[in-house]
Parts: sequence; structure tokens; C-alpha cells
Amino acid sequence: MLYPSIDKLLNIVDSKYMLVHVASQRSKQMLENNHFQMKEKDYSNKKELGRALEELEKGLITIKTK
Repeated sequence: MLYPSIDKLLNIVDSKYMLVHVASQRSKQMLENNHFQMKEKDYSNKKELGRALEELEKGLITIKTK
């Protein structure tokens, strides 16, 4: 099973497409800037995409809609 689950994430984000967009943008930022919002040991995932989803679930990423 993947962590965090998509069901929990879809309660935060309106659609799957927005979820993919936000997670991909954040993971690219992590790769480019090497900036993480939590300590490395606190992440369950090893890759940036999973870490971006974890940050989204914990409320560390806010989504602005137009």
C-alpha cells in the first residue's frame, strides 16, 4: 500500500489532476533547490514525489486557486 493514500489526498485536493500537478511541481522544486519542509528522517518515502505527497497530506503545502 502506498503512503499517503489517494483517498486522504483527494479530501485535500479537488481533483486527481490538481493532485498530480501540485505533487509534480513540488517534487521538481525539491530536486532543483534541495529544500525539504520536514527533516529527512521524518519522511516515509525515499523519492521526491512521495515526499511531496506527504507534505501535502500534512498541510505543509497550500493550494491557491484562481
